[in-house]
Amino acid sequence: MSEPISPITLPPAINPQQEGEWLRLKLQQWLDSQFIPELVNQQIARRAAQIYLRQRFEGENDLGSLVIAIVTEMQAFDFSKSFYGEFAIANAVGEILLESIGINYCCGQLDS
Repeated sequence: MSEPISPITLPPAINPQQEGEWLRLKLQQWLDSQFIPELVNQQIARRAAQIYLRQRFEGENDLGSLVIAIVTEMQAFDFSKSFYGEFAIANAVGEILLESIGINYCCGQLDS
């Protein structure tokens, strides 16, 4: 039987505003690099960063909970002008955050 994945906890937010802005920029860069840069990518990145920021202000440090919050709240976003959906955005945020804390997520493996 497989082992459950251990939770990944982010360090407490020292400067959540700066963290949110950093995430917004990184996510927009990722979105723009996957297909073509589009105005909607800015809106998606801004909304995902707002969700992330609010969660961090509320003291959330668990990566899984942050990703679930983004999936849940991004369901209300209008993705009709985008190639993306809420799951792709939440997964991208998770990958960006994993990379930022030095965790390699390649090929289904988590390596520190």
